[in-house]
Amino acid sequence: MKSSFRNIILGAIAFVSTIIVAVMGYILAGWSLLDAIYMSAITIFGVGYGEVRPITSPALRVFTILVIVAGYTSVVFIVSGIVQMVTEGEINKALHSRRREREMEKLQQHVIICGFGRIGEILARRLVRVNQPFVVIDSNGDRVAKAEAKGYFVKQGNAADETILHAVGIQRAKALATVLPDDAINVFITLTARELNPNLQIIARGELPSTEKKLRLAGADQVVLPAAIGAERMAHMITHPAAMDFLEQDDGRNTLNELLAEIDVQVDELAIPADSPLANQTVSDIEIRGKGAFIVVALRKNDGTMIIHPKHEMLLEVGDTVIVMGHRGDIPQFAKNYVLRRDIRYRGSRK
Repeated sequence: MKSSFRNIILGAIAFVSTIIVAVMGYILAGWSLLDAIYMSAITIFGVGYGEVRPITSPALRVFTILVIVAGYTSVVFIVSGIVQMVTEGEINKALHSRRREREMEKLQQHVIICGFGRIGEILARRLVRVNQPFVVIDSNGDRVAKAEAKGYFVKQGNAADETILHAVGIQRAKALATVLPDDAINVFITLTARELNPNLQIIARGELPSTEKKLRLAGADQVVLPAAIGAERMAHMITHPAAMDFLEQDDGRNTLNELLAEIDVQVDELAIPADSPLANQTVSDIEIRGKGAFIVVALRKNDGTMIIHPKHEMLLEVGDTVIVMGHRGDIPQFAKNYVLRRDIRYRGSRK
């Protein structure tokens, strides 16, 4: 690419120099400036409208021949540089594409993301953060170009096509996430992927709650309902704002309650009103009175300051909110015994 650009620059310099020398030569031969410019133009570009003046002098004829040769040579340099630049770009693009395909063929234990919409893009960013290799499949050219610009492995095509899934190494993959906004397509992709790799972990997106059963019957190990998750999170923000402030201190804690629910553990908050017997007590006191039912993981002060892992000797003041982690059922009982103002919602409850 650098050599082609250099040829264009050199050709342009030679072309301009040829015109200047030609004009100066004809002026020295006694021609006017306009006649010299006109003669230089029709000579270099080979228009052939006829000479302004008869060229009878052998020296002037030789000079004109040199102008023609120099002019055409400079033009050839410019054109060849442009052609070379275009050709090199296409060749480099093809070589880069082939190199990425070879790298894709070597992937092992990677993740296949079907769909690069909003959810697919967020998922890709998270996988990059944890250094998990993955391949994106999408049929939309704009989304494919967007993924390629980010340096991701991408395959354009229909994710439900067996040929495409084989091309991205579904037999070597450890997981597939189909996150397209169309439930029917997600079901079909799940069916195809499960048939090609019975040991593959499949996570499928569902728009409608009724689709969850179909996706599981098709072979999905897990089904994610974005609408339900979004509503659940908004409810947490409304009913447990202090706990959500704590959880959002680190992106890794955003799904903490969902994970803890699997082992019957919840993160909850206890507000300390003016009539609480725990006011002006220490963090250690509240844990002792809880008799091992929970542990204090954070404390939000009355002024909104969040303290992670508060010291045992820290005093609890009126208006503070204690964020605790413990088994379901134990925290409500403790709150009832000590008349703590709260509104508990069971994170791990099943409806």
